[in-house]
Amino acid sequence: MTTPFRHISVLPTEVLALLTTPAGHRFIDGTLGGAGHAQAVLAASPADAQLLGIDLDPAALATAQQRLSEFGDRAHLVRGNYADMARFAHRLGWDTVDGILLDLGVSSYQLDTPERGFSFQHDAPLDMRLDPDGPTTAADLVNTLDERKLADVIFLYGEDRASRRIARFIVDARRVQPIRTTLALADVVTRAMGGRHGRIHPATRTFQALRIAVNQELSVLETVIPQALELLAPGGRLVIMSFHSLEDRIVKLAFRAATLSGDRQLYHTLTPKPVEASDSEQRVNPRSRSVRLRAIARL
Repeated sequence: MTTPFRHISVLPTEVLALLTTPAGHRFIDGTLGGAGHAQAVLAASPADAQLLGIDLDPAALATAQQRLSEFGDRAHLVRGNYADMARFAHRLGWDTVDGILLDLGVSSYQLDTPERGFSFQHDAPLDMRLDPDGPTTAADLVNTLDERKLADVIFLYGEDRASRRIARFIVDARRVQPIRTTLALADVVTRAMGGRHGRIHPATRTFQALRIAVNQELSVLETVIPQALELLAPGGRLVIMSFHSLEDRIVKLAFRAATLSGDRQLYHTLTPKPVEASDSEQRVNPRSRSVRLRAIARL
C-alpha cells in the first residue's frame, strides 16, 4: 500500500529569505516534491506572481496539485526532469525568471515508501528510481554491471573505500542468484564489511551510490546549473540545497566559476559559506542534518 506523500521542507525560512524579493514575479521549483517550499514562495510573493513546479514523481505532483490549488492558475505543474526547465519555462512564454530553487536528493516520502526501494529499512524490490517509469533500476545495475564498473560506481558516488571488496561480494552473490531486494543487497554489503555495524549502516554508501547512478543525479545537476543561471533575470536568485558532499562540491565550483567568468561580473554569491540547519530544526527534522544551502544572484 502506497503511503501518503509526506515531506518536511528543510530550511523553509532561509529559502524564503534568499529566494524571494519584492520584485519577484516568476519562480521555478525544479524539485517540487510536496510543494512545501512552493506554497511558501507563492504565499509570500505579490498576488500576480507565478511558479513553475517540476517533478519526476507523479505522487509528488498529485500532492502538490492539491496543496497549491488555492493559488489557481498561478501554479504551473509539469512532470519532467529539472534539466529541461528552460524548455518548460519557454513553453510558458518566460524568457527569464526571478528565482529558482533546487532541493536535491530524495524526499522523506520516497525514503519511507518501501516499494520505492530507496531504503534497506524495509524488504522491497531494489528500485530507487525517482521517476517510477525510468528505464533503469538499481537491481539492473547490481546484476549487470561488471565487477570493475560496479566498484567504480560505489567508490565515485558512495565514496566508499571498500568499493572493490563490496563489488566482489556482490558479483559472487549474484552468481548464485540475482540480487532483487533491498535487504538482500544490504546483507551482501554487510558481509563484505565483515558484519560490522557502526553508527552508519555498512550499506548506506552503496545505496547512495546506486541511487545517484540510477537517476544520473550528478550529471543532471552539472547540466542544469548553467541553464538556471542563464534563466535568471537581473536580480534573480538561484538557491540550491544539497545533502551530500558530491552535490555540494558541484554547486560550490559552479557558483565560483560563475562569479569569476568574463570581463564583467554577472553574478554575486549570497552565501559565502553554506547555510546549515539550526540545532532546533535538526531536532525536529533529523534529515536536515546534512543540508548545505548555497545561493547566487544575477547582478
